[in-house]
Amino acid sequence: MVLFDSELNVMEVLWKEGEIKASQICKILEKEIGWNRNTTYTVIKKCVKKGYIERKEPDFVCKAILSKQEVQSQGISNLIKKLFGNSKSEFLQAFLGRERLSKEDIQELKNFMDNLK
Repeated sequence: MVLFDSELNVMEVLWKEGEIKASQICKILEKEIGWNRNTTYTVIKKCVKKGYIERKEPDFVCKAILSKQEVQSQGISNLIKKLFGNSKSEFLQAFLGRERLSKEDIQELKNFMDNLK
């Protein structure tokens, strides 16, 4: 599963708002990113076809089938596979080597790693 940026825009609205009418998604995305109604409906229909969104009648009510966590997890897995030869260790080294971490961040990571054991 790979979501394009346009699909993520629609999914973000659904994750934030929950189950809403497509017309409401149109209004939100018009205001937030300047999309017109046709663009929004086209992307919604693609997401429905791919199984990311459930469409209910009447009123073309949309509901996200995929959770944000599922999409994030799959996206990270794809990134690690593509750029780091599927090495989580190389990914973490590249990521953490460039980021400045607070003491709290470091402690959270230590606790996380301890819980993996």
